[in-house]
Amino acid sequence: MIEWGLCCIFRGEPIRFRRATAASLRPLPRPEQLRKLAALIRSNAENLKRAFERCAELQIGAFRINSELLMLATHADVGYRLEELPEADTLQKLFDEARIRADRLGVRRSLHPDQFVVLNSPDPRVRANSRAELEHQFLLAELCGATEINLHAGGVYGDKVAALDRLRREIDTLPEPLRQKLTLENDDRSYTPAELLPLCRELGIPFTYDVHHHRVNPDHLTIEEATRAAAETWRGRKIPPHVHLSSPQLPWSTPGDHRPHAGWIDPADFPECWRDMDLTVDVEAKEKENAIAALRSALGPDF
Repeated sequence: MIEWGLCCIFRGEPIRFRRATAASLRPLPRPEQLRKLAALIRSNAENLKRAFERCAELQIGAFRINSELLMLATHADVGYRLEELPEADTLQKLFDEARIRADRLGVRRSLHPDQFVVLNSPDPRVRANSRAELEHQFLLAELCGATEINLHAGGVYGDKVAALDRLRREIDTLPEPLRQKLTLENDDRSYTPAELLPLCRELGIPFTYDVHHHRVNPDHLTIEEATRAAAETWRGRKIPPHVHLSSPQLPWSTPGDHRPHAGWIDPADFPECWRDMDLTVDVEAKEKENAIAALRSALGPDF
């Protein structure tokens, strides 16, 4: 069975997640910074619950939570802890309500931190900052009931073997509760499924397979081989394998850069081998819930 996943925002629904910039907060006195942050986070917590409810109504079984739901929490100048904010108990209660509601509705939750989280950087400061952000993402995952924190492997830095070895060492030293939520994904420039699958098997970390990235950045594995190998890394988990699907803005038949995502999904890009598998498919398309509905309709009544 295919379970569909929505990424971060809605296109047509009146559900919005708010953000702030450090530049807008810096001129304010600290108490005013915290009041402004608390108001934004309260709005986000309330809309998170609405997002889970709307996903269930649309028969969307998974929701990728915006990693900036608690915006700027780890920022050097304006960062904060949730318990520092005005009415922190109320904020905690709102997140509890959202988490419990998602549990009851059966909506799977994941996080996909921004690409500045680079555990395999040769710069120790970047690695330290990445670890701090990951620890914050773990707290956010616990707050919202997310089962996964999905990462790309990072850069190559002129030596892919050394870069993967740094990644291995960094993951090995993460706190075990955080490791248990971590997943790794192939990307469209640096690391293929064939390069990451051995590391996932060694560390016991599930592999999140992105078929668009694989088409852009191929290896010797077929889509079916990569999908089956990825699914094996999820064995023992109580949730289906997570995969990502998108279509390029530029048609595959046209030479050029096929990395940017299209607004909709071309049904031909849905792998045939996925039809008989239990998968959670995050649809990475700019038209969001509308793209999911259109794809399901195109694939037929079984979806």
